[in-house]
Order: sequence, then structure tokens, then C-alpha cells
Amino acid sequence: MGTSSGKARRWNLALMGVGALVALVGLALIVGGAWLAIVGGSWYYLLAGIGMLLAGGLLIRRHRTGVVLYALVFIGSLLWAAWESGLDYWRWIPRMDVVLILAILVALVAWRTVDGPSRRTSLFSAGGLTLVLAGAGALAFLPHNVSHPNEVPGPQSASLATNTGSAQPADQPARGDWAAYGGDNAATRYTALNQITPDNVGKLEKAWTYRTGDLLDHRWGAETTPLKVGNSVYLCTSRNILISLDAATGEERWRHDPQVSEDAIPYTAACRGVTYYQVPENAPTQDDSTDTNRTTTLSDDSAAPSDDGAESVVAASSSDSAQQCRTRIFSGTLDGRIIAVDAETGKPCTDFGDNGQVDIKQNMGETPPGYVSINSAPVIVDNVLVTGHQVLDGQRRYPPSGVIKGYNAVTGELEWAWDAGRPDRSEPLSGDETYVRGSPNMWTTAVGDNNLGLVYLPMANSAADYWSSSRTPAENEWASSLVALDVTTGLPKWKFQTAHKDVWDYDPGSQPTLIDFPTDNGRVPAVVMPTKQGGIYVFDRRSGELLGGGAEERPVPQGGVEPEQRSKTQPWSLYHTLEQPELTERDMWGMSPFDQMFCRIQFQNASYEGMYTPPTADQHWVEYTGYNGGSDWGSIAIDPERGVLIANYNDMPNHNILVPREKANEYGWKPREEMASDDGGAEGAGDPQANTPYAVNVNAGWRVPYTGLLCKEPPYGHIRAVDVASGNTLWNRPLGTARANGPWGIRSGLPINIGTPNNGGSAVTAGGLIFIAAATDDLIRAIDIESGETLWSAPLPAGGQANPLVYEANGREYLMIVATGHHFMETPSGDYVLTYALPE
Repeated sequence: MGTSSGKARRWNLALMGVGALVALVGLALIVGGAWLAIVGGSWYYLLAGIGMLLAGGLLIRRHRTGVVLYALVFIGSLLWAAWESGLDYWRWIPRMDVVLILAILVALVAWRTVDGPSRRTSLFSAGGLTLVLAGAGALAFLPHNVSHPNEVPGPQSASLATNTGSAQPADQPARGDWAAYGGDNAATRYTALNQITPDNVGKLEKAWTYRTGDLLDHRWGAETTPLKVGNSVYLCTSRNILISLDAATGEERWRHDPQVSEDAIPYTAACRGVTYYQVPENAPTQDDSTDTNRTTTLSDDSAAPSDDGAESVVAASSSDSAQQCRTRIFSGTLDGRIIAVDAETGKPCTDFGDNGQVDIKQNMGETPPGYVSINSAPVIVDNVLVTGHQVLDGQRRYPPSGVIKGYNAVTGELEWAWDAGRPDRSEPLSGDETYVRGSPNMWTTAVGDNNLGLVYLPMANSAADYWSSSRTPAENEWASSLVALDVTTGLPKWKFQTAHKDVWDYDPGSQPTLIDFPTDNGRVPAVVMPTKQGGIYVFDRRSGELLGGGAEERPVPQGGVEPEQRSKTQPWSLYHTLEQPELTERDMWGMSPFDQMFCRIQFQNASYEGMYTPPTADQHWVEYTGYNGGSDWGSIAIDPERGVLIANYNDMPNHNILVPREKANEYGWKPREEMASDDGGAEGAGDPQANTPYAVNVNAGWRVPYTGLLCKEPPYGHIRAVDVASGNTLWNRPLGTARANGPWGIRSGLPINIGTPNNGGSAVTAGGLIFIAAATDDLIRAIDIESGETLWSAPLPAGGQANPLVYEANGREYLMIVATGHHFMETPSGDYVLTYALPE
């Protein structure tokens, strides 16, 4: 009797415990649900909370009615979830997970209520609900949000490869080379290699690994894509150390360290790539120059460093140096220099500029460390080296200029300087003159056509991204645009603005791609331009005429803190868009009803009227897509033989608010050079925007502060195949698994294909494969271009936020990825150069 009585007491305690838990959950739902209902959101949480609170109280008192009432709450929740979610799997999770778990617990103890069901019935019900929970969990491992509306064209079904000239190896790369940042000067990210195929890619194994030794514990993220020319691989590290490796073995051939200080790191210590250049025969040297006022002397704060050992500057005549530097590697640095070294030896090309380098900061006025940084590979068109640079975002309205400079690639002479703040002039300034401070810059990678003598510049925004009233008419006209510049004159030929009076940081970040675009009148030399908003535009690259259906201006939301500044319309591509449907409260997400309810409250309290919702200071506003949305610096890849465009893209909103200057001062938000230390952080999170009325606080990705999860439901990243000729989607799927992601920063280890945020692009091969890392799951993967299915993947020792490359050495095809991680993507830091190949 004593034993039986003890068991009964334990079960009664269990019943009361379950009742108390149900009541507590109900109380939390009542509090949050009442708030949500008051701000105009769903009433479900309040009603469900009332039902749970009553059911919990009745269970504590052992009333059978508590079981019945909870069953009604469960059924009601099920019907509500079905109404809100339909067949969208991810929506069901926060709506039903806690409700279902509580239902299992209630069923387990239901038999202990007065006149309740039998123990057998209770346990049977609990077992059935447990199977439902297990089945729901298993569904997470199935593919979701995958579509395949059209068949992918077969090999040799198109011929879109374009002619950019024959001046440089990257115009028509040798088979097996990856001679430019984008694979070739057209930036297609395509290789004709076909040794690795869908049938054998599963046999890929690690071939060799090299470590650069350049590791950072803050602002890491080199984003590097090496080059492969001949038998050599060329790359740069986070702090711009130049390295040459044997392409077949990974053995280091040479290393050149330009001695870049860590205080020069801007937002990220990125060096996306280097540029390979072959000096033309009979090219003029410095000795041939008659211009005695060349503007290549280094400023005092960027004097040529004193290297030692293999990196020392050798004393040589200009003619000797020119002979030594017939092939060159150019790289920009985070402290605003262009470095030129011999591709064979790594020695500085002393006939270029001042002992192998030029300082782009001349005539920019005050340039605090980190404000002027070159983090993308220069582009050389018709022997003119064209470079833009990043200007540190969010600090001041009037930081250094975004001027674009064109240097003679042989001598380093500054031939022209085009500043979007004075767009009708290109003559270099001299003396104490300065280029227009705060004018639009080009931080990403350009692309050029040697035949046309044009370079295509994706221009960024004017400084102070989220405030526009003080911008000049010229800045308003040229910012956030694709600009075709004549490299002979340094003056524009044509432009197209992708966002008018941009206050959303919607500057185009992708490198454009050159193809021959099929039209009814034959193939047209074209430039393809993806944007952060998701629009993909196609232009006749000679004239700027829109192709592929063109674009249209559509009305957009008005108001915000500068209603008189907002453009009435914004451009939309009619060719193709990666843009997703507008957000609704139902799209808010979480791992439970509590964080989902929190996000729903935030959504209801925010200003959101769709794309281009104006910035506000009295309430948050939702920016969707966010500044990392659509296509960013990873760009697109194009298979010119199939006529297929591959785009990976982000699908995340930002949750932003403008902060009045007085309040920003109270928070201690100051420009970086005035801060005692640089603590890093996401771009826009507490940016001061000095010399404007407002600072800005950006919640990039719209994350819940308590869990670190995102407020929008998955997927957060996708990859898509598009038919180039028609602009139609061929297939679309999430990109990235949950294996390295989870709440509170916990790596779940689960191979669930949720679609993660991604930075970096893809490489496409004639073998029918897409190679890509980019996602936050620290994997590199091979995707079948025809089906969109992942055929192979391998874990990386650090985040793979970079574009891969594919090349051949000694008859063997290699896949290479530089894995350094990324602070913004919160992937592990590293210094790895990894290659994969089929077994020998």
C-alpha cells in the first residue's frame, strides 16, 4: 500500500507540475499576446494564452476539464497554424512546437485527473503525439522551398562567350587557367574544364593545403579568390601579403609583405583578389615620360616600407626592372596603395610609380587610417590600371572622396581621376586641391572591355548612407549606378542608376559580367548587372541601352525623416529579379511561440510599406531586402555554353532606426578615429554619421537579441539558375545547412537545408557543376547545374566566404577555396588555401 500510495503522490505531483507549466506558458502568451493585439497583430496568442492559463489551473486541481480545455487549445492552434502556414513547413515550427510538447505532457498525466481517461488511453495518446513530434522533426531533413519550373539547357545549346580583346592573358585565358578575379576579363566565373563531372565528383578528395600565416582575431574575412596563370597561383591575404604558390603542389614560391598596419583595416580586412598583367612589347617606361609633374610620389604617411630578405627592393635601372617585370601582379592595399611586383620573383617593379607602388590618397585631404582602403582587384583596360576604393561607411558625411583613378599600368603615372562629385572633369588635381569629400566610391570590383576601351564601374552611395539632404545634384545623379567610363579620357560614356537618392545602402556590390546577349536581331555585346535589391539588368555595353525587356519606374513609399528628398519612383528590372514577396506578420519566425511573438510585435511596431520604405527616427523601419540582400560582392556566374546564369543571394531584412544626434552623443557614438578602441560589430550598428542630424542603428538580418536567431522565417539564402535568353527561372533552392548554426551561437550539427546567409559566389564548369562555399555552414559543395542538387560537400576548417576557382595543373583539375571565415557572418577565422581533386 505504501508503495502504491507513493507512486500516486508522484503522479499527482507530476500532474500539478504539468499544470503549472501550462499555466506559466499561458501567462507568458497572455502578456505578449495582449501587447501584440494592441498594436494590431494576431489575437491568437492572447486567446491561446487564456485557454492555457485556465487549463493549467484546472489541471493543478486535477479537474478533467483541464485536459479537455487544453485539447481545445491544441485543436484551435492546429487550425490556426494551418490557416497561417498552409504547406510552408518552417511556419509550423514556432506555432506548434511548444503546443505539441505540452500536449504530450498533458496526455501523459491526464489519467490522474478526477474521472479522467484510463492510464492506457493517456499513454496511447501521449505515444501518438510523440510520434507526430518525431515525424515533424524528421520532415525538417526533407527539401523545402525547392522549385524546378523549367529544364536546364544542355551543353553547347548556346554561345554567349564574348570578345573583350586579346591584349591580356585574361581576355582569352589558356585552358586550365583562372587569369582574373572573375575567371576571365568578362567575369563569367566559368571554366571549360570537364574532368570533374556529376558522375565522379563524389570522389573528390583534398589534394593539398597551404596556410598563409595571416590570422586575425577581429574584422577577419579576406574574401580572396586567387589567380592561376601558367604553373603558378597568386593570392593576397587579409593584410595584403602577396604570395605565389606552385599550382600542382602548393609549395610557396615567393612572398611579398607590403607591411600594412592593422589600424588600416576598414570594416573588414578583405583582399578579394589580385590582377595579372603582361607588359606589352615596346611599352613606354618611366624614362620615356616627359611629364615631370607625375602625381605618383608617396605621401609621408605611406612611405615605401623597408622590407628585408626576399622582399627587399633591389636597386636596378628602369630598363632592367622593366625586363624583370614583364609580367606583374598588382594588388591594392588596405592603406590605399597599389603595389606592383614581378610575377616570377615577387620583387617590387621599381619602374612602376615610386619603387613599385603608388599612393591613391593623394589630393584626398585628411584620410584617417581605415578610411581609404582598396579591397578589390584593380582592373586593367587598354593598359590603364583602374582602381576604386572603399570609403569607411557610416562615420562622417564628409570623409575622403570616392574618386576613381586610372594609372599607366607600366609606369604608374596617374593619367586621369574621375570623381562622381565633379563628373564632367577627369584631369588629376595637384597642389593642395582635394577631390570632393563624401562623393560616391566604388568599393567592389569593376569589369572592362579592351576592345571598346570601357570600364564598367558599380558605383556606391554618397557618404552617410542613410541621410541624403546634404548631397549635391551630381552625387544624387551618379551614386548607386553602373557607370561606363572611357579609359582614354576618364570620362563617362553612359550610366544607369539602380536606386534614386539611395538611403538604404543599396549600392551595387556585384562585379558585372560581360556576355554576348541573344536578341531578335542577333547577339549584342552586353553587360549583366545584379543588384542588392534583387534586380538583374542587362545592357548593351556599348551604349547603355537596356536589353531583355528593359526596366520600369514604379511608385514607392514616401515619407520618413526627409519626405521632400524621397524619389516618387524607383527602377525595377523587367528581365529578372531575385526579389521575394513583401513581408507580412505571418513571415515572422522563431524557435518557439515566444520569440516569434516578439518578432511579430516588432514587425507591427515598425514602419514597413515594402521595398524602399523610407528611414524613420520615431520608430524602427524594416528594410527588405537588407543591405546584404540580393546579390552582393560574390556576383553571378554564367555558363556561356548552356546559356545559364547562376545567382546565389540573401533573403534577409534589416530592422533599422535613425537616432537623433543628441541621443547618439549620449550613447558615445563617434567616428572611429575618435574612439579609444575599435570593437568591430556589424556595419551600421551604432554608426555615428557625423555632420548629419542622425546616427543610425542597423540590426542586420533582424536578429532576436535573446537567441541570436533571425526574425524572418527561413530560407535566408538561396541559389538559382536562370535562362539567360529568356530571364526565366530554371530552378531555385535554399543554400546552406544548419550544421554550424543554432540559437545562442550553438552549432547544431544538423544537416538541415534551411538556407543560411551567404557571402561569396560560385564557379561553373563545362563538366556540369557549380562549386560554391559562401554559406555559414562551413562547407564547400558541388551542385549539379541541371538538377540543382548537391552532389558532394566537404567541411572547411574556417568559413568559406570567398569565391572558389577551378584550374588545371599537370593534367589534373583542381578546385580551390580560400577559407578565412568572416566576422560579419560569424564563421570561424582561418588562413587556409585548400584544393580538391580526383584521386590520381
